[in-house]
Amino acid sequence: MTIKLKCLSHTPLRGLNDPGAEVVSEVDAVIASARAEVETFDPELIVIFAPDHYNGLFYDLMPPFVIATAAESVGDYMTQLGALSVDQKLAQELARFILDHDVDIALSHRLQVDHGCTQTLEELTGSLTRYPVIPIIINSVAPPFAPYRRVRRLGEVVGRFLATLDKRVLVVGTGGLSHEPPVPLLDGAPEAISEFLICGRNPTPEARAARQARTIAAGKIYGTELSTQTPLNAEWDQAFIDLLLSGRLDAVDDFRIEDISKAAGRSTHEVRTWVAAFAALAAAGRYSARSDYYRPINEWIAGYGVMSAEPC
Repeated sequence: MTIKLKCLSHTPLRGLNDPGAEVVSEVDAVIASARAEVETFDPELIVIFAPDHYNGLFYDLMPPFVIATAAESVGDYMTQLGALSVDQKLAQELARFILDHDVDIALSHRLQVDHGCTQTLEELTGSLTRYPVIPIIINSVAPPFAPYRRVRRLGEVVGRFLATLDKRVLVVGTGGLSHEPPVPLLDGAPEAISEFLICGRNPTPEARAARQARTIAAGKIYGTELSTQTPLNAEWDQAFIDLLLSGRLDAVDDFRIEDISKAAGRSTHEVRTWVAAFAALAAAGRYSARSDYYRPINEWIAGYGVMSAEPC
């Protein structure tokens, strides 16, 4: 097995509520470079750890982790519609391996995935189907959350499985860093919002458009005195990046969920996808990592970062 890692922030507001041209150009260049590296590596398999934002998973059954043997993009926020090229046989083998190694994971043979998975896949490969992929969704927006130590353990077990393969494998984590878009909470929600969070699959085009409009509106005032959302926290983001660079992954076992929510925003927990990805890489031994880009971008409601790593 040969393994490489890419971790990227994603944002539904890219192309819809952009910062200045200079920042857009910076990010475009970083993503173009990452995509060129992926194309050179030419992976035979991509394992992508991603969150969901109440598009495929709802409180009628909310697993902490789910692996897909088949996945369909909902096409939200300008992402492509259609099926991902999921390696069904390998995904089933991975699911059995994970369960055999004492990590509980749900299995879906018909999973809907949103921009949290597809935007990064498109940015790194140009499509949803260029390479075989196994999506693993980690609940990152719907409390209660699994502890970070269990996320790290999931990544480790996935990495041990990948080590049995004679393939070039790209491990991807997508989400974070600090941010808090207008995602509602079930606790105390009005009846209509509660019903959506419990069973809001397959909304009408009008409902999806209204949801997008609310996110755009939030991005236009984010970081100002008009916004009630937790602001970006560049200091927290950099400390997290430094932790990954140093290889001190066991430090995440001490992460307190409420402390992170208060310091950096409730959706910052998408960084658990980065934790899982780095833990999968670390299962192969020591790694060398670099921070390719970081910038807090209010217009995108994102502490926007890109990291790369490989064994050393």
